[in-house]
Amino acid sequence: MAAGPPVLVEIRQDEVLTGEAVALDVQPLGYFLRVVGALIDVLIAVALMLGAALLLGTLAGQGALSSATLQIALIVTLVLVTVVLPTTVETASGGRSLGKLAVGGRIVRADGGASGFRQALIRALVGVLEIYLTVGAVALLVGAFTPRSQRLGDLMAGTYSERTRAPRLPDPAPGLPAGLEGWAAVADVARLPDRLARRISQFAREASAMDPGARARLAQSLAADAAPFVAPVPAVPPEVLVRAVAAVRRDREYDALRLQDQRVAALTAGLGGVRGG
Repeated sequence: MAAGPPVLVEIRQDEVLTGEAVALDVQPLGYFLRVVGALIDVLIAVALMLGAALLLGTLAGQGALSSATLQIALIVTLVLVTVVLPTTVETASGGRSLGKLAVGGRIVRADGGASGFRQALIRALVGVLEIYLTVGAVALLVGAFTPRSQRLGDLMAGTYSERTRAPRLPDPAPGLPAGLEGWAAVADVARLPDRLARRISQFAREASAMDPGARARLAQSLAADAAPFVAPVPAVPPEVLVRAVAAVRRDREYDALRLQDQRVAALTAGLGGVRGG
């Protein structure tokens, strides 16, 4: 049997293709948040270096350290703070540091897997150049022109910063008010103006959090605006009418989209059968 044509899968810019050819829909951390997180980490590193320098200077002033020993100790401190410490922290925490925890990000491999020691070491070594020796200029420029706000160390290590704080899901839409099932089965709800439809949907979702007086006034206004598009208009309070209209519109639009998907699937299957024949 002849093999079919190759299937082309489109991978969007915000998706990651794993080694098993599975596209993951992930959200990289934004440029501004990456800058804030890096700034927090740099400030902590600078504070540690200044604290160590003051301690070593005090010991040298008391004669506990010679001039040569002081220079060696300062160099070792710089290496520990700029390379060893970030490498250890990222490796042990799975790509997280204090700055990344603060902004809700973590370093992962380009395929979405957890970063390891090799990636952390490369990022730390390159970071000495692009963050400390250039006062962050190289990191800022490279991050501004890469799709996932990757700095030079990320490009060389094959990593990027993934967003770990998922956005809050919207509250579920309220259903049809009780007692209006029979009306919903025969009601004729015409297409509403876009602005009115948005206001009704927003009211149905957020009414419970509104001030009672403002809620009643807004419900009455929306019910009066929606009444010309509804037949028959049920004898219910304004807020119940608004909720019923929102529920009927949502359910019918969902049914229409589902029917459209079924028709497209049937048409595609029919075309496939014709080609196979």
